[in-house]
Amino acid sequence: MISQHVRKICRRRKQTVVILTKKAGFSIEKHIFGRFDRFRLKPFRRFVGSWLILMLLLSFITLWQMTSLFTYYQSIEPVPGGIYNEGILGTLTNVNPIYATSLVDTSLSQLIFAGLLSYNNNNQLVNCLASGYSVDPAGTLYTVVLKPGLTWQDGQPLTAADVVFTIDTIQNPAAQSPLYSSWQGITATAVNSLTVRFKLPNPLASFPYELTLGIIPKHILGGINPANLRSANFNTLNPIGAGPFAWNGIEVSGNTPQNAAEQIALLPFGNYVLGKPKLNEFIVHAYADRHQLIQAFVSAQLNALAGLNTVPPALKHSQGITIHSLILTAGNYVFFKTQGDILSDANLRRALVLAANPKTIMARLGYQTYPVTEPLLVGQLAYSSKYAQVTNDLTLAKSVLNQDGWIRGRGGYRYKNGQQLSFNLVTTTTPENYLVVSILKKQWRAVGVNLQPIFESAETYSATLQSHSYDSTLEGISIGVDPDVFVYWDSSQYDPRSTGLNLSEYNNATADSALDQGRTRLNPALRVIKYAPFLAVWQQDNPALGLYQPRFIYITRGTVYGLGNHEINSAPNRFNNVQNWEILRAGVTDKRP
Repeated sequence: MISQHVRKICRRRKQTVVILTKKAGFSIEKHIFGRFDRFRLKPFRRFVGSWLILMLLLSFITLWQMTSLFTYYQSIEPVPGGIYNEGILGTLTNVNPIYATSLVDTSLSQLIFAGLLSYNNNNQLVNCLASGYSVDPAGTLYTVVLKPGLTWQDGQPLTAADVVFTIDTIQNPAAQSPLYSSWQGITATAVNSLTVRFKLPNPLASFPYELTLGIIPKHILGGINPANLRSANFNTLNPIGAGPFAWNGIEVSGNTPQNAAEQIALLPFGNYVLGKPKLNEFIVHAYADRHQLIQAFVSAQLNALAGLNTVPPALKHSQGITIHSLILTAGNYVFFKTQGDILSDANLRRALVLAANPKTIMARLGYQTYPVTEPLLVGQLAYSSKYAQVTNDLTLAKSVLNQDGWIRGRGGYRYKNGQQLSFNLVTTTTPENYLVVSILKKQWRAVGVNLQPIFESAETYSATLQSHSYDSTLEGISIGVDPDVFVYWDSSQYDPRSTGLNLSEYNNATADSALDQGRTRLNPALRVIKYAPFLAVWQQDNPALGLYQPRFIYITRGTVYGLGNHEINSAPNRFNNVQNWEILRAGVTDKRP
């Protein structure tokens, strides 16, 4: 009975489906296919076409609105990530900050190590490992407080003991640090784990700038004999610092010193005190050969290259290449050897300055920079335009030479007591130096001076500078932010047994006194007053001819966000803001209310 009842229900449902199917087919035939004949009627076609156009228009408006909203709420912006490859001309020798001197070494040192203070992208002194510092009224006791929770890249705590160890090591003559003379007489003491006191023999207003020195770890290097520290594996194989990037490894290629190349991989340090870097990895490629460096960049193996004196012709007009002219807080001068024979004559030096036209030189450099017209830089504390050298006055230059007894003679050159007005100018062999010297030679030739240029290799020139074996020299000096230029112009500094950095061998009692008083006063307004006599006598004595501020060339592929174009104190300072560098871009949602 039950199965018979089920079969009846199934038959009824089947009949219902058949009836509904027939009705659906009839409706389709009647309302769709049966109306196709109406397409022959013009009003009907117009009606259907209008509706189709309306639907297409609505669809387009909807798509346009969605696209507009997408771009309104999203923008293409730099984002974290990516691997940054920088090529540098040179070789790795020692990244330890108390030894690093070459471009490769100092660049790696800046990336791996950190100082108590550092510079921001405006070249202003800011806190780094330190939370701040204070100085006593006498200006001889500086107290620095470290930030809490500092660690080394191996996870060990960084304390005041590491700071004291760094200074003590530099001051140990057995360690042979090139910074030895800069830290003599200064005592560093750890008050507690977070506080260091520096006792200076005399007040020194520029001392805070010395606190940018990279700190080294006592728990790793403290057990090494200072005499063996310079050759320790720490310096080249496994350095550990507290800077933005940590050493990951090194790969060496090339079978001769001429084609040697090194790849040093660095990883972001998550506990870096100024914030974990946004790059996933930083790889430094050191090339001994200039051609190899340029070829690696051209073939897109590198994001950036550094260490070149000029921009390679192949890159000057390349698309996607950015040439950064990072102006240095330095000055390029022609230093006249005032203790020499011919250039000991102050009137002659004045005439040489008057006959020169640095503006012509700057116009030919190929990049924008600032003039250098006195021992201090434009805009620096104590700088005053009234002490600027007077240049580009040929009439006055000739008059001064005539009055000084230098008379035109054979070949248009000047002579005095049978001696021709001739002297050498020694400098390094670079295209920019060739340009500058060639222009100066013409300018001085116009007043009867026979300039004899001598171009030397970097190695030979270094020895020439050290021994002061020149009549004059074209050289750049690093001045920095602070106006303390004692080492370049005080009479005690041209003796090679001191720094030997007084390249003019300038000796003036008024200048010496003013330089000493200017650097030992902490009040900025008082320092301006104290430096004025030095600037006045320097302008009168003309121990050098000021030219312009040089640049550091940094070439990048595309945009490096966070780098910018700004003044820096030295080449490694291009990394002042490296923890914020970004090279990738992506769509970022703008969360607007």
